[in-house]
Amino acid sequence: MTPPTTAAPTRDGSREFAVGSLVHARGREWVVLPDSTPELLVLRPLGGTDDDIAGVLPALETVEHARFAPPSPSDLGDQAAAGLLRSALRIGFRSSAGPFRSLAGISVEPRPYQLVPLLMALRQETVRLLIADDVGIGKTVESGLIAAELLAQGDARGLVVLCSPALAEQWRAELRGKFGIDAELVLASTIGRLERGRLYGQSVFRPDRNYVVSTDFIKSPRHRDDFLKNCPDLVIVDEAHTCVADTGQGGARQQRQQRYTLLRALADDPNRHLLLVTATPHSGKEEPFRNLLGLLDERLETISLDRQAGRDLLAQHFVQRRRADIRDDFREDANFPSDRKSREDDYTLHPDYRRLLEEVLSYARETVRSVDGALQQRIRWWSALALLRALGSSPAAVRKTLHTRAGVQDADSVTEADAIGSRTVTDPADDEAAESADAVPGALLAPGAADPDAAALDAKDRARLLAMANAAEALKGPTKDRKLRQLIDTVKELLAEGYNPIVFCRFISTAEYVKEHLDAALNKGGGRKGAPGKKAYAVEAVTGELSPDQRIARIAALAEEDEDGEAPPERRVLVATDCLSEGVNLQESFDAVVHYDLAWNPTRHEQREGRVDRFGQRRDVVKAVTLYGSDNAIDGIVLDVLLRKHARIRKATGISVPVPDSSENVMQAVLEGLILRGERPQYEQEGLFAVGSAAGRQTAELHQAWQSAAERETASRSRYAQNAIKRDEVAKEVAEVRASLGTGEEVRRFTRHALAALRGVPGTLPGEPDGFTLNSEALPAPLRDAFTTLLGPRHPRPVAFHDAPTAPRGEVALTRTDPVVASVARFVLDAALDDRMDQWERPARRCGVVRTTAVAKRTTLLLVRYRFQLSLPGRDGVLRQQLAEDARLLAFRGSAANPDWLPEDEAVSLLEARAAQNTDRAFAQDRIEGVLGSLESLMPTLEERGEQLAARLLDSHRRVRGAFRDVRGATGPARRGLRVDAQGRPDVLGVYHYLPVPVLDGTTTNGEAR
Repeated sequence: MTPPTTAAPTRDGSREFAVGSLVHARGREWVVLPDSTPELLVLRPLGGTDDDIAGVLPALETVEHARFAPPSPSDLGDQAAAGLLRSALRIGFRSSAGPFRSLAGISVEPRPYQLVPLLMALRQETVRLLIADDVGIGKTVESGLIAAELLAQGDARGLVVLCSPALAEQWRAELRGKFGIDAELVLASTIGRLERGRLYGQSVFRPDRNYVVSTDFIKSPRHRDDFLKNCPDLVIVDEAHTCVADTGQGGARQQRQQRYTLLRALADDPNRHLLLVTATPHSGKEEPFRNLLGLLDERLETISLDRQAGRDLLAQHFVQRRRADIRDDFREDANFPSDRKSREDDYTLHPDYRRLLEEVLSYARETVRSVDGALQQRIRWWSALALLRALGSSPAAVRKTLHTRAGVQDADSVTEADAIGSRTVTDPADDEAAESADAVPGALLAPGAADPDAAALDAKDRARLLAMANAAEALKGPTKDRKLRQLIDTVKELLAEGYNPIVFCRFISTAEYVKEHLDAALNKGGGRKGAPGKKAYAVEAVTGELSPDQRIARIAALAEEDEDGEAPPERRVLVATDCLSEGVNLQESFDAVVHYDLAWNPTRHEQREGRVDRFGQRRDVVKAVTLYGSDNAIDGIVLDVLLRKHARIRKATGISVPVPDSSENVMQAVLEGLILRGERPQYEQEGLFAVGSAAGRQTAELHQAWQSAAERETASRSRYAQNAIKRDEVAKEVAEVRASLGTGEEVRRFTRHALAALRGVPGTLPGEPDGFTLNSEALPAPLRDAFTTLLGPRHPRPVAFHDAPTAPRGEVALTRTDPVVASVARFVLDAALDDRMDQWERPARRCGVVRTTAVAKRTTLLLVRYRFQLSLPGRDGVLRQQLAEDARLLAFRGSAANPDWLPEDEAVSLLEARAAQNTDRAFAQDRIEGVLGSLESLMPTLEERGEQLAARLLDSHRRVRGAFRDVRGATGPARRGLRVDAQGRPDVLGVYHYLPVPVLDGTTTNGEAR
């Protein structure tokens, strides 16, 4: 075995051990960590991880200074040896010496624009940020980067994410899978278990732990005070716009006010980091927007944003980018679809369907007119509207609605009736419960105090309602339901083009009905090729009847093997309600959206399409198709009043502008004209919107207000754009990170090449050109055992390696933090240091001699490992000592006695050099012995390079931090005491000698003697 270290006497004979130095104890070599004292050494195994850290008492155990041994001349490898060893070493790093300490330990490779919020955060004493990027840009990644960095640097002890309970599991999975942050779920469903597991009198929360918490659960007085008392010092608030309210009325406002009270109490602690995340910070109302900003800095509640001083203050706390901003400024790294192609597919109603619509309209008109009293009329109105909404959705929804009691009957006042009706029938902008709003609202009126005439109505019209329910039942299926037939044609077209669509429906009953008929229509032609009895297309439905965990599992099942081990169909269709319109990431499995039911709020359409048109979507062009009935008056109203106007504004400005609050009143007026007054000449919408009509005037006023809001939004985004951090500044830091840690491409290339060299058999992974499968049966036994331990004894075979940040259970993600990838890197590195192992098990070697056309003069490449001690000042003024490692390639031309050192980029390029001729082994050993004999003379230069690298790293730390501004607005210079110091002798892990190709006269290509 090549000894990794040799004894090294101390200069003065003392037994003190410097931070970063190598020591020998317990039969192995260790690195001394910053927390060490003369009495207790805190040690990490050389090449090990933080999980292997141990404490050693020098008074009781033998501890000796050690020095990393040079390579052996006989340990010769091929042209790939240097690259494999370097990659194995770099993948093993779990903390960076640069200003972004956490990036080595996360599984995502941040795009440059995603580092902008992180740079802003690191320039604040206490982080207060509102991240308001467009839907799909990656706000979760941006906030996760900040959290991971603050925790890694010690500026935060613990983390809390406040979010909807429906998104809690996804947040926990994102934190764990992408950032290595394990968090406890605190929900109504988990609090009992958590309380049983605590000691008497102890809180569920601890300031040094990580949690994902339901905002609505924790805002209740029963839990709020305990939470505030023990809350960690870093808080992320998802969908923060739902936590502020204006001076309006209603239950939704009360819910928002309770959330705002909670956040206000959290923000009142000036030492608490607070990240607010939302794609819609401004709903068109100034008061909620200012309340949101006031959580970051109280001055932002009142300061004029029309003045430069106000804009400068806002720019320190607010970042908002459109997709166009990302594509234009960071084009080379943008990972978004280049376009979203939208179209409308229309259909006409079957005569039987049209007759039922006429009957429902007539019934609605008679029902509302038949009663006196404002409350009774509003109850009848909302009941009738619910029936019409269901009829526009599907026959299944009509039947369900006619057999469901109208929820609006619980109202005690007109205001309450309108609030219930609006929440259950329409899609109001302030409805934060989309995941539970897909049940039919009900149209069956039962006798009660609010509507005593309901009994008479029920007795009189029972036969009429039964007839409508039976008529709806007879319309089921694509023969008479032409909307369903059009959907089948549209979905078949998308599938034929290679798309995997999501079909969005308004009601659970509609989604189940659509799923049943789509499945039958798509798979009636028989099974897929090569798999008799298996469906050609996978079709599933996800609705609010499922729990969040069940929804995720059902979606995942679409792309997983079945119980017989058969691969899933290549094409899939997901039918969903709006329980999936927010928060859930579907871009990895789907790339088109079909709006089966028109939402009565354009924002809902934008949210639906944002599930596929977002960061991480592999398809260059995504598609969105809207279905509507050309002779359905309700569809015409929704299209003309809302959806088409929203699309025109978005196309013109590149911004999704929320519909003004007056939209619901306008819709009410237009629908009343249709239902109560019959303003519907043969379904021609022009009559409804005539300039002289009340509905026409209100529609025109709405569109004008909407256009004005769009103009204001465009102007404000230009004025409040994040210009404090420039593209070149971000690019410089990204280049430094990649130089230190490498890229995702390096990880993918290393993993595949190393496993192939270790007798693994790679294969193609369907749908993933950069992924692969691996037959692992012939791998070295220790690596096979690691696969079994990490993936499970019954893991799928062959093993799938995905080009993605995370992978399904039993499979591998091609990221530096995936346990399997890390185990491969560790095996390759350990094998390179152990010459007792079989030669085929050692694809990386510490030496090599290569004859190549890539050099014109003999050139030597050194792989050098440096250690640095970082002194990072915290907010409390205390210096935190941390140790980091870095690997660099250094190269020189000529002899070691008179080296001509190459720039770093030329040194790195040598890894791509390919052998042009074989090299005699004895000759190669002789050459390497000559270089190794000169290593000591090169050590002063290597140490000098380490000092230069430390200075560069220090400059990078200072650039990133800049001048800070605390939560009260006080400014000051960068924190004092910040230092980066090279520690100990650098380790020379590899020596690689490149020689030019000789020519026939006995010289090389440049005339140098061979």
